[in-house]
Amino acid sequence: MRILGVKVSPVSYLFRTMTTAATAAAKSAQPVKPRVLRVGKIEYAQEKWAQIADLVEVVDCESANREEFLKDLGGKYNDITNVLRTFASVSQTGRFDEEVAAHMPKTLISLSHTGAGYDQVDIEPFTKRGVQVSNVTVPVEAPTADTAVWLTLTCLRNFQQGHDLLVKGNWLKEKSAGAKLAHSPEGKSIGILGMGGIGKAIRDRLKPFGFKKILYYNRSQLAAKAENGAEYVTREELFKQSDIIVISVPLNANTRHSIDKKAIEQMKDGVILINTSRGAVINESQLPELIKSGKIGSFGADVFEHEPEVSKELIDLPNVVSLPHMGTYTYEATKNMEEWAAENVLTCLKTGKVLSIVPEQKDMKIDAKPLI
Repeated sequence: MRILGVKVSPVSYLFRTMTTAATAAAKSAQPVKPRVLRVGKIEYAQEKWAQIADLVEVVDCESANREEFLKDLGGKYNDITNVLRTFASVSQTGRFDEEVAAHMPKTLISLSHTGAGYDQVDIEPFTKRGVQVSNVTVPVEAPTADTAVWLTLTCLRNFQQGHDLLVKGNWLKEKSAGAKLAHSPEGKSIGILGMGGIGKAIRDRLKPFGFKKILYYNRSQLAAKAENGAEYVTREELFKQSDIIVISVPLNANTRHSIDKKAIEQMKDGVILINTSRGAVINESQLPELIKSGKIGSFGADVFEHEPEVSKELIDLPNVVSLPHMGTYTYEATKNMEEWAAENVLTCLKTGKVLSIVPEQKDMKIDAKPLI
């Protein structure tokens, strides 16, 4: 027989036809790899992601803006099973709110956020769709606690004021350049508002400095062993008794502006206020007045309500110590956070459940099965 003018054996032709059909059938029978969407740049966890890419298809989000992202969720990303997002990716997609949740494909089973604070994600609409949301826990504890302790000691000892006056040349004129006489931890009570992983790490780092008492308020009292010497009090008692208050609560609808003028008026005159959680936990616009009046003796913060825009009136005050959100700004912390978030994705792919689900979903019924 001839095919396109070429003489071919009927047996050979039949064999080739059957082989081609069998190959096509085999390819179609192969399971489709799960697709994981990464939203935002990965800085240092390439090795971890290479392991994941050996098992699934990893897709980097190329959407130029939120409008395009929503469109792509119904198009080229319409079969993604897991999403990884970074803190900085909010400039690309906007918040992961109800609108984003509504556009997510039905194939999605998990959303992993690369950070401890996940106020950029509205949990409820994802919970309603049965999507697990995870955040980073352990890797942020130590570096954030280190920052809180530095701010605490700097405010207590007036170190920043001394530095600023030294730079101005005042040391030639006055003792310690004219910095206001400071205080030591001796005899001081320090209160930690929020005793999660970061709050506990702050407590453990503060203990050796010799504070009189370490108080804490939490949604519920910890077991005695977990308290590790800290004393549980009500929120009102923490405000009343503490010379220094360290804020370590997540930002949500209940905590936004929970530290306002009314709350601060319950605190001691000259209280030192430290914030390493989220800026909007404090009603920031009210702070300058309270600092100038002496109600707040010193304010130390690594986070601000409208960062990177910060009130010049606030940060120019001599008893304000400010940092540009540097709590986890180290190579080690960034790498550990990225690897933890990637592990959330990998664990979900292998077991059907993320590694560190957010507290709001701790009782959520999970029906997802392993995908690899």
